[in-house]
Amino acid sequence: MPEPSCNGPALLCLDLESILVPEIWQAVAARCAIPELGLTTRDLPDYHELMARRLNLLRQHGLGLPQLLPIVEALEPLPGAADFLAWARARAPVVILSDTFYELSAPLMPKLLHPLLLCHSLEVLPDGALSGYRLRVLDSKRLAVASFQQLGYRVLAVGDSHNDLTMLAQADRGWLFRPPAEIARSYGFEVLESFDELRHRIATHLVARP
Repeated sequence: MPEPSCNGPALLCLDLESILVPEIWQAVAARCAIPELGLTTRDLPDYHELMARRLNLLRQHGLGLPQLLPIVEALEPLPGAADFLAWARARAPVVILSDTFYELSAPLMPKLLHPLLLCHSLEVLPDGALSGYRLRVLDSKRLAVASFQQLGYRVLAVGDSHNDLTMLAQADRGWLFRPPAEIARSYGFEVLESFDELRHRIATHLVARP
């Protein structure tokens, strides 16, 4: 973990899925009865391999964005997540750093009162089929945190998966929130299991240190 980047204001970076909302692909897997679609970055660290599997499965089963969006629309924020997010946004700037896609996560944003979301983009054909995806940039979560630090912010970060680890390491303070047991055991980040714990930890780091 780096030394605090400055004595400036705090900024909070949150992962989206499993922190604020359910895992989208697990919901799709359950609704469509395709268990292989339920793999997430909690299970498979290689994001490109994971997305190649997902896109291949969608093609095999004739599923595109029109079939996925109603499933996402039916999801609700995790219990306590909306209240936590409102609490956090009243105290510091909040940015959602996610490896989801704008097109897929759009139905969830009104339910979170439209936070700032930085994620990736899907390539959608005229018939709604998914032909690929475009990353914002490689290692985007870590680079976003580093950029906020260069702008003078002390970054607090919260994640749960393999793809959050470089973000947590770059942040001035990072926490794992309800991670899988293997990730909790394998890395040196503090593990939190409730929004009350998370509020307490964040509150203690909101004031700049002398």
